[in-house]
Amino acid sequence: MTEKISVSLTSEHAHLLHEAVKSGDYASSSEVIREALREWKNRRLLGQMWDEGIASGPAEPGLSMSDIKAEARRRKATD
Repeated sequence: MTEKISVSLTSEHAHLLHEAVKSGDYASSSEVIREALREWKNRRLLGQMWDEGIASGPAEPGLSMSDIKAEARRRKATD
């Protein structure tokens, strides 16, 4: 399902959008916008995860990076 939305862009952003399509990297302006929104969403999620990590305090002494990664994978699998 798609929804048609109208947005206003600066001339610089419009130029970047048109150049991305013109280069052949994207088939349409919509593809460029969709990718930009996915990247934006991922960046926000990463920022939230970073903030949660900082708020959780220091790691337990003796934990290796492998231990921390294993715990993160375990938590992700249960989400």
